[in-house]
Amino acid sequence: MQTLYVELGDRRYPIFIGSDLSPQTLLEPYILGKQVMIVTNTTLEKLYLNHYVRAVKSLDKLVATCVLPDGEQYKNIQHLNLIFDALLQAGFNRDCTVLALGGGVIGDMAGFASASFQRGVYFIQVPTTLLSQVDSSVGGKTGINHPLGKNMIGAFQQPQVVMADMSQLKTLPDRELSAGLAEVIKYALLGDRDFLEWLEQHMDQLVARDPELLAEAVYRSCAHKARIVARDEKEQGDRALLNLGHTFGHAIESYLGYGVWLHGEAVATGMVMAADLSQRMGWISADDLQRTKNIIQRANLPIVCPHIPLEQFLEYMAHDKKVLNGQLRLVLLKQLGQAIITREFDLKLMKQAILANQQGA
Repeated sequence: MQTLYVELGDRRYPIFIGSDLSPQTLLEPYILGKQVMIVTNTTLEKLYLNHYVRAVKSLDKLVATCVLPDGEQYKNIQHLNLIFDALLQAGFNRDCTVLALGGGVIGDMAGFASASFQRGVYFIQVPTTLLSQVDSSVGGKTGINHPLGKNMIGAFQQPQVVMADMSQLKTLPDRELSAGLAEVIKYALLGDRDFLEWLEQHMDQLVARDPELLAEAVYRSCAHKARIVARDEKEQGDRALLNLGHTFGHAIESYLGYGVWLHGEAVATGMVMAADLSQRMGWISADDLQRTKNIIQRANLPIVCPHIPLEQFLEYMAHDKKVLNGQLRLVLLKQLGQAIITREFDLKLMKQAILANQQGA
């Protein structure tokens, strides 16, 4: 097992990364009250819920569960209320812990519920997908979607602990694994050229689920994110770099309908659009753009999206959280391994990059 820490002063917390981890041993110091609400979905209920219920009960805790339907389309206020219903019906108080057992949707919803219930209770992340292990479980961003924009309603809520168990990736569908690899590639493109070269060497083994290499990818991704979050917890500065590909990707998700494309699939194509725009602006070469496309395709991810009318694409981008004082900010590549946040881009070239990476272009 490897351990990382997100350094946030007195809110410092560990990320445990390994296989066949013991929840009794690792979570016990971080369950501070007597009541634990485990939030999961219908898929994971069959796979892992009983194991975690038994583990937490063995610590002499009162355990209740809330099982949500599985899918991004349920990441909304109606289903968020089911968590509040479960907490209130169980009679939980403000010393309770909400434990998220699932991927990014469950982590985001359970985290937002923990930030809101009685104005804030304890929160633990047990991410079960690669995407949530490398990205959404770390850093405290929680929230739900709105029809006009992804993750537009939420709160910052740092967990007490994150426990990423590689053995749970064995049951992950291939498409979900690839979606997680999109976020891994993101870290390499935005800030770690050596990591990009490592991914180019090992992508085939990662797709084949080599457990040691997956653990290394998770560790390196989490280490990168932990450093950025420690510097900029509330995304007032360079934490926005972590949104490489996301402004374009969120527009794809919002237009198609949440859950039609997985988040990582939309981000993958969004990263291609960001790289394409960077190349059109003269910042990266045509070879760099092709290299970006190649590593994304090797992860079995899309590099073009379905046709989306340009005006609607731009309208969804205008609702992005990185719009500041009416101006859209993009994360673009100065070179592979070095991203910047900028308002200084050519709108005409951005439109060309969007259109060039759609079906039928």
